[in-house]
Amino acid sequence: MKTTRITVSEVGPRDGLQSIASVMPTDAKKRWISALYDAGLREIEVGSFVPAAVLPQLADTRELVEHARTLPGLTVAVLVPNLRGAEAAVTAGAHKVTIPLSCSETHSLKNVRRTHAQMLDEVRAIARLLGSLPPSQRPHFEGGLSTAFGCTLEGLVPPRRVVELAEALIAAGCDEVGLSDTTGYADPAQVRSLLRAVWAAVGRERLKGIHLHNTRGLGLANALAALDLGITTLDASQGGLGGCPFAPGASGNIVTEDLVFMLEAMGLDTGIDFAGLLAARAVLAAALPAEPLYGMVPLAGLPKTFVQT
Repeated sequence: MKTTRITVSEVGPRDGLQSIASVMPTDAKKRWISALYDAGLREIEVGSFVPAAVLPQLADTRELVEHARTLPGLTVAVLVPNLRGAEAAVTAGAHKVTIPLSCSETHSLKNVRRTHAQMLDEVRAIARLLGSLPPSQRPHFEGGLSTAFGCTLEGLVPPRRVVELAEALIAAGCDEVGLSDTTGYADPAQVRSLLRAVWAAVGRERLKGIHLHNTRGLGLANALAALDLGITTLDASQGGLGGCPFAPGASGNIVTEDLVFMLEAMGLDTGIDFAGLLAARAVLAAALPAEPLYGMVPLAGLPKTFVQT
């Protein structure tokens, strides 16, 4: 009998779509989000409040938030790069906002054009904004520690820097932090080591989720290492879409379908129906026929021994 619930947070509508040249029509995005919800996904990052000139693929984020809020029980998540984005997210009604703080300052300057100090100023300003809201209207505020496991621009990111930035984010007003393997550099030993270090600094209750890429084929191995230590939220992208357009060579989010199969096969409860997940993948494929979709389980099919309860 399944006793452990693992949250699979679908980031395809944001992280996946921002990394491809194609612009998915808004109506198709809505159908995709609804199909993911029907499959059992209960946290979906629907977009990012960034200028349309920077990421035209995400220009319809406000409309997508409004659509996603009609789906009962769904945590509607968005990425925001600054206070202005957070203001837009609050107005639209997002339930969760994540601000990326790259542990590599070089990447931070490329990604959001701000130093660490400037980003922490933005975090404090957002925390003041959210603190002024009634609790029922206050989104959950996460600080995403990007390039936590290494950077394509700087190379090594010292673990001590990751820990210090995690502490700084919590002190600045974030509810929690998340570790992100933006560049696909992580290995299972590094995942275990960095999780323990950040937990020792900010507490386990302040770090529950991790964002991993499969760039070098270690995505699921890294996810398993995180699970074994007690992580309960894992980001994934349907079809493996995604990467960071401002980190050269960063590609390959964990495939949602493969992650859900692994978790369910292990007896962990995701609340996600596999047939529904494949139906959502069909919506995605129809809307983006020129984009390659990845995943071993969709290609090979479910084994006859697999029983989802």
